[in-house]
Amino acid sequence: MTDENNDNTSKPRPATAHKPLRIGGQTVAPGTRTTIDLPVADLYTHAKLTMPVNVIRGKRSGPVLFVSAAVHGDELNGVEIIRRLLKLRGLKQLRGTLIAVPIVNVHGFLRHSRYLPDRRDLNRCFPGSPKGSVAARLAKVFVDEILSKADYGIDLHTGAIHRSNLPQIRADLSNDTTRRLAEAFGCPLLIDAGLREGSLREHANEKGVPLLLYEAGEALRFDEFSIRAGVRGISGVMRELGMLPMRGKRAPHKSVVALDSNWERAPESGILRSLVELGEYVGKDQVLAYIADPFGETEVAVTSEHPGIVIGRSYLPLAHAGDALYHVARVKGAQKLASRVEAYQSDNEPDDFDDRGESGEPPIV
Repeated sequence: MTDENNDNTSKPRPATAHKPLRIGGQTVAPGTRTTIDLPVADLYTHAKLTMPVNVIRGKRSGPVLFVSAAVHGDELNGVEIIRRLLKLRGLKQLRGTLIAVPIVNVHGFLRHSRYLPDRRDLNRCFPGSPKGSVAARLAKVFVDEILSKADYGIDLHTGAIHRSNLPQIRADLSNDTTRRLAEAFGCPLLIDAGLREGSLREHANEKGVPLLLYEAGEALRFDEFSIRAGVRGISGVMRELGMLPMRGKRAPHKSVVALDSNWERAPESGILRSLVELGEYVGKDQVLAYIADPFGETEVAVTSEHPGIVIGRSYLPLAHAGDALYHVARVKGAQKLASRVEAYQSDNEPDDFDDRGESGEPPIV
């Protein structure tokens, strides 16, 4: 596999669909679809636990793409995105191979927790170790059985509990191939995010596997808008890679790269009354929210330090001093981007009349 760390060209990677593909000791032949259960650390009860993987191989050669979700066990939107992705009618004409891993952190998923039972963050434990902690062993399984077989990857995430993110792509945009795929995803906002030590994205970069990280919605909740945008975005990437037919392709929304971003924090503790929603343009010193004591005797405003677009916010109406409340991205032409975000939201919201979307699914309410 070619190392792309120093290669900023946008040449496609080699078509590998007809090379032997073995996952979990099983050989998956071209033109077949199968589910494989990868063993991970057992439960305390000695009950067996596995990571479910669905593999679809087209009859015709093409790239190998993995799509993963729930690396953090409480981030659920990606699980539903992958379920809908696997029902797309266009997969009957798939070129190459799609490896879908809807629940990576199965331990955290069962406990509704971001973390592993040992309180480790799986996304700080890559590439892992066969003799390390539960998190390290799980990371090692994913690297050996999924990442090492792939040419490209898309990892699906959400915000934290009580905190939601506007759909956004985070990636190494200095790599031309990665940027091309990020733009094909179609999110209005791209973030040229630095690599974090121990993350899946960092290890994928070391192995020359271009990886997109999709952030949308909040933990422990399904968000129909974020789910639809995710399915449509992955489809756009697959079309860009030649894995799905180009006909009927919708032109992706033009993306803008954030110059910088910062969290506006609570100046003091109290009851929070928010005034600004995700995707809105805010000006410098604009009031985003008010914090008051329970009696309403004292009140303080939360303001924006600079103009930009709200890409994340807290939905908990209680705040301690220092709590992160609004994530504001600074971009060129922020007001114009706000109108693009509004159009993007409209395109990915269900219609009034039984809109079942690209996967034939009724909207979640």
